[in-house]
Amino acid sequence: MALHLIKLCVGVDSIEDLEARRAKSAPGSGPVFHVTRMSPKRRDEVLDGGSLYWVIKRVIQVRQRIIDLEEITGEDGISRCCIWMERELIRTSPRPKKPFQGWRYLKAADAPPDLSSPAAGGEELPGELRRKLIELGAW
Repeated sequence: MALHLIKLCVGVDSIEDLEARRAKSAPGSGPVFHVTRMSPKRRDEVLDGGSLYWVIKRVIQVRQRIIDLEEITGEDGISRCCIWMERELIRTSPRPKKPFQGWRYLKAADAPPDLSSPAAGGEELPGELRRKLIELGAW
C-alpha cells in the first residue's frame, strides 16, 4: 500500500495560483520538483504509488503523484531532498488541516479521495464556493 506525504503550500492562495506559479517556474510538460530539507526514511513505500498532498489555506485540496526522491546537496553543503512529481494536479475532496512544519507521512487510508471519485462530490463547485463551505464547516 502506498504511503503519501503531506506538505503546506506556503504563499499559495488557491489551486489556480499553484498552477500559475508552476507554469511560470517550470514551463513545459515534464515533471516538476519541490526541494525540502528532510528526506523520507520510508522511501520505498512513498515510491510505491505515493503522492504529495498539498495543504492550501489550511485545507488539503490537491495532490501530485511522486515519481522519485533524490538526495541533493546545496551550494551551502547541506543535504536536501528533491521530490520529483508528475506535473498534473489532482484535485481532492477538501479536508481541513491544522498548520505544521515540514512534511508528514500520510497513510493511504487517511488520504482524502480524489474529486473524480464517486464518494468525493463537489466537482462542479467553483473553488471559492468550496473554500467558503469549508470555512463554514458545511463540507
